[in-house]
Amino acid sequence: MKRLGIIGGTGFLEFEGLEVQARREEETRWGMPSGPVLEGVLEGTGVAFLHRHGTPSRIPPHRINYRANICALAAAGCDRIVAVAAVGGIRGDLVPGSLVIPDQIVDYTWGREHTFFEDDLDAPVHVDFTAPYDSALSSALQSSALTAGTAVTAGGTYACTQGPRLESAAEVDRLERDGCDIVGMTGMPEAVLAREAGIAYAHLAIVVNAAAGRAPGPIRVDAMAGVMATSTGKVRQIIRGVVASQP
Repeated sequence: MKRLGIIGGTGFLEFEGLEVQARREEETRWGMPSGPVLEGVLEGTGVAFLHRHGTPSRIPPHRINYRANICALAAAGCDRIVAVAAVGGIRGDLVPGSLVIPDQIVDYTWGREHTFFEDDLDAPVHVDFTAPYDSALSSALQSSALTAGTAVTAGGTYACTQGPRLESAAEVDRLERDGCDIVGMTGMPEAVLAREAGIAYAHLAIVVNAAAGRAPGPIRVDAMAGVMATSTGKVRQIIRGVVASQP
């Protein structure tokens, strides 16, 4: 049975209302995923949920086993993935509490295991990554938000930095010059691994703070957590709408 996979990020530890039927904690070819894959029913439809930072949340962005996570969701029958993540807003209108469905990404990470195609190949494998996010799934998220009366920004470029530290103001200035609108730490290689696995992938980003240098004073982690807590209900509602609209 094909399922929608949901990847939870910082502050999105569970999916309220998911009727869990199975809990997979199996090692993949690439090692153990961040935590168990929870298979269950949401809106009468089979889905699978995985928290990328572990349960409890302990794995920093640069130490996540992204290959194992995508492999585990594929093994659970997921043919589509909605990835939820907290980000910083670079663009002035993307204030804390904004929801963004990006359509492009720039990868600034280094040293991460970023491909399934590296050993025992008959020939090099290159996937097209012109459009990093699945347009149909992104559109489904936008339509669900519209139906729910929730404002979202459709489109924009996600900058993925290494972490776990936050960026300097000068680094964010560079990201802005590069055309980036939001900044996070987990978008890559998650997106490209989904592409390599043949899984449609879309991102639902929650702006939890103004990026470095975009607001007076230092970034407060407690304030970020507060924004995340007040935004998760909207995110769940949008994803529920996508699930309910599945054929």
